[in-house]
Amino acid sequence: MGTAWGVNRTVSQIHALLFFHGRALHAEEIAETLGVARSNVSTSLKELLNWNLIRTTQMLGDRRDYYQTASDVWELFRTVVRERKEREFDPTVRMLQGLVKEDGFDAESADAQDRVRETLRLMESLGLWADEMLRLSPATLEKVLRLGASVQKFVRSDSSAKLMDPSELLPPTF
Repeated sequence: MGTAWGVNRTVSQIHALLFFHGRALHAEEIAETLGVARSNVSTSLKELLNWNLIRTTQMLGDRRDYYQTASDVWELFRTVVRERKEREFDPTVRMLQGLVKEDGFDAESADAQDRVRETLRLMESLGLWADEMLRLSPATLEKVLRLGASVQKFVRSDSSAKLMDPSELLPPTF
């Protein structure tokens, strides 16, 4: 799964091992279980630590570092979304904001200016939406996700559209 999302294979394997194993493991145990080089495990653990997806812990009577991950899938989801937003999305928004403020931007064609401004507006809106979604409790977020495309029936801009009772939109699981 991780490689399909652009994550290094060993990083993904280590995270999956820690998640599904459900207890803290030391680096040698991880290397042995996965059959990968200890140096590769060290590099991958640093990457997972940098992404805040794992934490280091100690075991009484053992000087080695042990690594564990959250057992809550919603916590992991939020961490991945937050980290990707901070590392990838937010820098793009800042770059577009800077581009619009540059002295020479007004000299660009009107079409190019419109495309940049529209891209910025979209990305700023998506960023605000992501921040709001990250603030929701897991139960509320799950409900929002289940609503999916049915939300369009409720927020349709067509003034002739019949206003629906919001309860008509909720799947039976609510």
